Order: sequence, then C-alpha cells, then structure tokens
Amino acid sequence: MVASQVHLVRHGEVFNPDGILYGRLPGFGLSKLGHRMAQAAADDLRERSRPISALRVSPLQRTRESAAPVAAAFGLDPIIDERIIEPTNRFEGTRMKRAVRNPKYWPYLVNPLRPSWGEAYTSIERRMLAAIHDAFDSVESGDVVLVSHQLPIWVAHLSVAGERYPHDPRKRRCALSSITTFERVTAESPSTTATSAAGAETTTENPIHPGRTPEAQRLVEVGYVEPAASLQAAATDVGAV
Repeated sequence: MVASQVHLVRHGEVFNPDGILYGRLPGFGLSKLGHRMAQAAADDLRERSRPISALRVSPLQRTRESAAPVAAAFGLDPIIDERIIEPTNRFEGTRMKRAVRNPKYWPYLVNPLRPSWGEAYTSIERRMLAAIHDAFDSVESGDVVLVSHQLPIWVAHLSVAGERYPHDPRKRRCALSSITTFERVTAESPSTTATSAAGAETTTENPIHPGRTPEAQRLVEVGYVEPAASLQAAATDVGAV
C-alpha cells in the first residue's frame, strides 16, 4: 500500500519589509499574516476529513513555520526534505529592480529558458518528482503533505501537465498557502521504460507478473485550492525568482 494523495502546500507570507529577494537566505520567517495563511491551509486539510500520515518540509524557516499548524492538526513530526527547498538564485540579497539595472548581473539574464540566473528547471523537476514519488511510497495509507515553495511546486505542475518550463513568473498559479494535490496512477506498459517528455513517469517491475510487463507510475494533478484567498489582497509576495 502507498499514500492516496500527496499535497504540495506553499508557505504563507514572509516578513520582508525591504522587498529583498531572499531565496535560501536564513532569517526570513512568516509575517503575522503569513501565520494566519498557514493556519488556513492546515484548516483546509483538516476539514477534508482525510488522514494525513506524514509531513515533509523544506528546511527553510518560512516552510517550517508554515508546517507547524499542519503538524499540530494531525499530531505529526515534520521530516526535513532537502529536495523540496527553494531553488538557488544569483539575485539573493538584492532587490529585483536594482539587480536588473546593475551590469554585473546582466550575464545571469541571458537565458530565461534554463534559467541562467539560478538552478535549472530540469534539476528542480528531478528532485521534486523524486520527493513526491518517495512521499507516496513512505506510508502504508493516508495522505502525505509536502510544504515547499512556489517555483518547485509550479515546476512539478508543469512537468506533470507536460507543459514547457519557460514561463512568466507573474502568471504562476501557486498562491501563498495554496494546496496542489497529486495522485499516482498505475497502468501496464509494454515497454521497459515509461517516461514522458517532461519526465513525470517512472517505471517499476510488475509485482503481479515479475519479469513480464512493467508498471508505469504516473502522477496526476487532481486539485488546486487557495485556502487563504481572503487574505491574499493584504499580502506581499516577493522574495524569490
């Protein structure tokens, strides 16, 4: 048996009055509003009346604080998972408008398709999909919650949907404290390798007929909600690229 669903929860608003691109920098925790947002996400999960069997969290302060209400609601001890951390970013510690005006940063802007200013989309995809599949396999039943960040969650969405990675960051559908839910489906495949162009599928041996037909395990996105939607208008969402 495995988990029924994996929920990717984004952290709440971060206290960042100076508008710094914080990326992985330490010392950026939730604002008061961010704590309310995180509680809204936990309340939404509790109201679904679905058992949550495990909670995995990015090691950064804002995600650990966002995971706290979920841990309290379900009596779980959060497990740190480095694979769901914020991507690396050349602009950490700067303000975006100032960075793009500074010639020393211009070489990092030449290739938005990779992107050249930070961790490659393909690298984010590999680690996120590995973390999601491991989350499914980590429990005997129930659901698993992963508390992560906007870009990793959005790249997972793009991969599973079979969409191209280059995108306008302003148009990501991944609001603060939003919940993106995946299920994993299994279908017999005649080939020994079952991977999509985006890499969203993995292949395992068929346990019913070992050595015959492998099973392709494919992620399917089954839900997206914004439990903190009523708080979004008052929130500031800057700090990562």
